[in-house]
Amino acid sequence: MPLVIAMDGPSGSGKSSASKGVARALGLRYLDTGAMYRAMTWWMLRAGVPVEDASAVAARALEPAIECGTDPDAPVIAVDGADVSGPIRTREVTNAVSAVSSVPAVRTRLVDLQREIIGVGGIVVEGRDIGTVVVPDAAVKVFLTASEEARAARRAKELAADPGASVQVTQAEQARRDRIDSTRKASPLTKAADAHEIDSTELGLDEVIEAVVRLAKERE
Repeated sequence: MPLVIAMDGPSGSGKSSASKGVARALGLRYLDTGAMYRAMTWWMLRAGVPVEDASAVAARALEPAIECGTDPDAPVIAVDGADVSGPIRTREVTNAVSAVSSVPAVRTRLVDLQREIIGVGGIVVEGRDIGTVVVPDAAVKVFLTASEEARAARRAKELAADPGASVQVTQAEQARRDRIDSTRKASPLTKAADAHEIDSTELGLDEVIEAVVRLAKERE
């Protein structure tokens, strides 16, 4: 069976950087499922769909064509043929993605697409419900977390070009998103019972990558 590593955890825990690093270290593909939900959210905002209206979002969830690359060095995400890797990282999309991703029709559509991509071969998959819903039989499951302060500081650094994205504002927005993601009915953010929890608050990126690679090699 191809090796599947499920990397779950909240925003700012370091999932993306760690997942890419693990994929490179083990020669695996990489999939950012969060980018797929961001792409859907970006499209909804561009289409003028009221993202807080679940029925309106569900009614158009099948319209956008979403493609997600699996190269850890260049994980392109495209909507209707256009590269949206940059636009989906704005605060506007970040603050709307939890509402869109909580819609069952959106999750059904994207989970089906994620499973198609995962089924091709070995891969590191990052998200919020990978080990619990998308690939519950993944060989390695990791739940990556960090303190709220550390996560907010990391996210604010990513949004340095936005003058409104202070650490305090980012932490408040992140707490709201965590609350929505953890309490939604459809695939809430939660740690799989058999997942290995790694707290990255005091760890460097290389240390996190080494810990996950070690878990993967123990499964061989």
